[in-house]
Amino acid sequence: MPVKNYLLKKILLFGAGKSATVLIDYLLRQAPLNDFCLVIADADEALILSKTNYSPLAIAVKLDITDTVKRTELISQASIVISMMPPALHFLIAQDCVNHGKNLLTASYLDNAIKSLEPEINSKQLLFIGEMGLDPGIDHMSAMQLIDTITSEGGTITSFISHCGGLVAPESDDNPWHYKISWNPRNIVMAGKAGAEYQIENKVVKMEYASLFEQCDEVAIPGVGKLAFYPNRDSLSYMPLYNLQEVATFLRTTLRHPSFCKGWQAIVGAGLTDESISPAIHQLTFKEWSVPVLPFVTKENHHLLKFLGLFDDTPVPEWANSSAVVLQYLMEDKLAMQPGDKDMIVMLHQVGYTKNGVAQSVESSLVVKGKNHIRTAMAATVGLPLGIAAKLILNGSIQLTGLHLPVKKEIYVPVLKELAEEEIVFKEVHSIT
Repeated sequence: MPVKNYLLKKILLFGAGKSATVLIDYLLRQAPLNDFCLVIADADEALILSKTNYSPLAIAVKLDITDTVKRTELISQASIVISMMPPALHFLIAQDCVNHGKNLLTASYLDNAIKSLEPEINSKQLLFIGEMGLDPGIDHMSAMQLIDTITSEGGTITSFISHCGGLVAPESDDNPWHYKISWNPRNIVMAGKAGAEYQIENKVVKMEYASLFEQCDEVAIPGVGKLAFYPNRDSLSYMPLYNLQEVATFLRTTLRHPSFCKGWQAIVGAGLTDESISPAIHQLTFKEWSVPVLPFVTKENHHLLKFLGLFDDTPVPEWANSSAVVLQYLMEDKLAMQPGDKDMIVMLHQVGYTKNGVAQSVESSLVVKGKNHIRTAMAATVGLPLGIAAKLILNGSIQLTGLHLPVKKEIYVPVLKELAEEEIVFKEVHSIT
């Protein structure tokens, strides 16, 4: 397991799943230019080797992440650690990084467990950056660049709305959901469960999960057309992070096709995303399992629900133990990316501001298409910020310490600059309102 060449800096990556593909490509390109090698740990060694194509610059390590001895040994040898594991497992890695004095990058939302390590991170002068992917990640960096530019030029921001979604590219859009899975399918099933809290015209709005998809508003995306959106988690907590405590409107959303919202509202209303263990669920057919959805079926969503397989007479898989697991199985079966398919990432910031007494606005949009069903736009936009940040930290371009999100200029300026070189570029349209 130990890396033999001790002259090389070692980037340790935990996780080789869907979102890690482009990150691995990037790090292998950068390795010979920056004197580092890549160690990848995952439960599936064959998956790692398929992603690295047996590159001599990468070392594949088969790892059960709960194996404390092996995990800590890997971390103790690393120059920097990137975790692409499910969010609940980051804390195991974070604790080891603190204990062994290693910097850590993740693309996940910072949770209270990670935040509890902040005193030790500070005392050891380590650098932990969370929310360093797409959303959260690129959204933070591009928003702060926009906000800092406006305020540095004498503008006062009055409203901030940010939209982001992972979608299927139009040329690969061939199902009634207008959606295909390009990232962790469990996260798709769980999306929205925390409800949402945001502010519109100085009024705080709280939405429960059950009503989140009931009435999705729409927004026009340059070069894409109209998409529906629903509020994303707790927007209010980001107001102080962006230094926008005084704005009247602050909202972060997730983008989907309007049809998706109509179908998903029925699924949520019927409780089909329930994670509760149901030992006898595998004795049912899909049609029997989905009976609770019948009161929510309409002319608009019937085709979507039928396409997903909710009304099939075939048995639920024997290993299924909850409704959420059954739903995930159906989605992975019916909404999978096929060879040749391309996905699409869409982001839009809508910022209202006043400058010299004149009300103005800017729309900053990003549209990225994947290369294929493996090197997806999702994998690129989640993975590249992590890889770029790791390189910048190792070569000394980023010298911060502490627990951070990527809202500081020291992080977002160089990372966004290199993302632009990777053709991840925002387009701005300014107007007088």
